[in-house]
Parts: sequence; C-alpha cells; structure tokens
Amino acid sequence: MLLPLIIPGSLLIRLAVPCPELERSLNLKEKLENSLILKKLLLVLVLAGTAMVIADGVVTPAMSDQVVMISVAFLVILFSLQKYGTSKMGLVVGPALLIWFCCLAGIGIHNLLKYLFSFCMHFCSNFCNVDLFIRCCFLQLTFVCLVLPCLMLGYMGQAAYLMENHADASQAFYSSIPGAAFWPVLFVANVAALIASRTMTTATFSCIKQSTALGCFPRLKIIHTSRKFMGQIYIPVLNWFLLAVCLVVVCSISSINEIGNAYGMAELGVMMTTTILVTLTHPLNPLYLKQSKAWRESF
Repeated sequence: MLLPLIIPGSLLIRLAVPCPELERSLNLKEKLENSLILKKLLLVLVLAGTAMVIADGVVTPAMSDQVVMISVAFLVILFSLQKYGTSKMGLVVGPALLIWFCCLAGIGIHNLLKYLFSFCMHFCSNFCNVDLFIRCCFLQLTFVCLVLPCLMLGYMGQAAYLMENHADASQAFYSSIPGAAFWPVLFVANVAALIASRTMTTATFSCIKQSTALGCFPRLKIIHTSRKFMGQIYIPVLNWFLLAVCLVVVCSISSINEIGNAYGMAELGVMMTTTILVTLTHPLNPLYLKQSKAWRESF
C-alpha cells in the first residue's frame, strides 16, 4: 500500500524560472487566482466588454441609412438573412465587398485626377511629416493587396476633393461621387454597411454562446449553420431581440449624429476592455514568452 508523501511547508522549494517574463507571468497568474476581489473585478470587466459588444451589434445596423423607412427595410432584410449562416452568405458578401472596394478606388482615382494639382501641392508640403508613418504601414500591411490600396485611393481622393470644396467636409464621401454614379454607389454603400452590421451580429452570437457556457447568461436555443465550422452559429431569440432593439433605436432617435455618438461610445468601450484584457493575458501566452526570450537572446 502506497502512502502519500507529505512535505512540510518549510521544505517546499520553488523552482527557478528560466526568464524574468515567465516570473512576472506566474506572479500575475497567482495574484489573479488567489484574490477574490481581483477575480470579481475581472468578471465585471469581461461582462462590461460583452455588453459593449452587444450594444455595438445594436447600434451598427441602425447606422445603415439616414432615412427611417429605408433603415427599417434594410434591418428587416439583414436579420431575416442571419439564419442562413456565414458559409451561404459568403457567396453574396465576397462579391459585394469586392464591388465596394472597387467603388472606393474608382472614386478616389476620379477625384485625384480632377483635383490633382491642389492635392499634390498640399501633400508634398507635408510629406516629410508622414513619410515614416506611411513606410511603417506599408511594411506591416504589404500582404493586403486589395483593401489597403482601395482605402488609400478613396481617402486620398476625398482629401483632393476637399482641397477645393471645404464646405462639403461633413459629407465628403458622398459629395465627391460623380453625379452619374451617385445612386449605384449609394446602394453598394448600404450593402457594405449591412455586411458590417451582420459581422457585429455574428460576434454578438459568439459572445452570448461563451457567456452561456460560463454560466453568465440563460441557456438559449443555438443552431449551428455549418457542418464544417463549429463557430458559425445562429441564435433565433437573440436575433429577433436585436432586430426589435435596432428598430426602437432607429425610430426613437431621429438624429444620425446621436446614433453616431452612441456607436463611438460602444466602440470605445470595446477597445478599452479589449486592451485591458489583452494586457493582462498576453504575458501568460507561451508564444509571447518564446518570442520575448528569442528577442532578448538576439542582443
């Protein structure tokens, strides 16, 4: 019969860790696990971040259009298509986003060619201040072969347009669209807004699923929309609840600026919570420890 080996507390020896980063990570982990107050604060922070994501999922679809009836129609269409899942909707989302980015690039090129002289004079006078920033962005985002060029052309085109049309600063994008292309671009822009809104709704489904698994939310019916990917889910009750809240927001708040302010507050809350949680958990990541050790040994 084997008896357990009991070692007195005075004889316990803590093994030396191989690097200071691991030492700090273990100390942080130990404090979080042993302090009831810190665990409660961490739970409140996570729940607050989840609430901000849900709020973002409500406000983002409500910003699709300034006309109330058009917004209501778009919202009903958006939430009615959620049940088909990401895999099936990807057949529509991909081409729509491609057309949207091509529209951005085309409008940007048009404005650059039309207002090229004024833009070049202003850009050259400030090039020395942003050269380092641009080079860093290109080095980090060279893998992007579509989104980055289209966005840069679009923003540069708007900047070129505003060089000679200062009064249109509040609606720079739509004011810079050529007259013949205004309505097609407006339609594509609303479709792109719906796609972005659907992404936030899908993220809300994922957050609620994780909250339910942790016992922080009541159990709801969850439908898996894909046989290959576990993360593609649809929650009917939550979907129609978000639709009802979005309709209330659109119909009760008449100013798009107020909805934009609410959107900014939700985004700020999500980013702040994410930054704090990543700061706490990143040192506990083994990949981070490995990279940190390799970086230190390179000197």
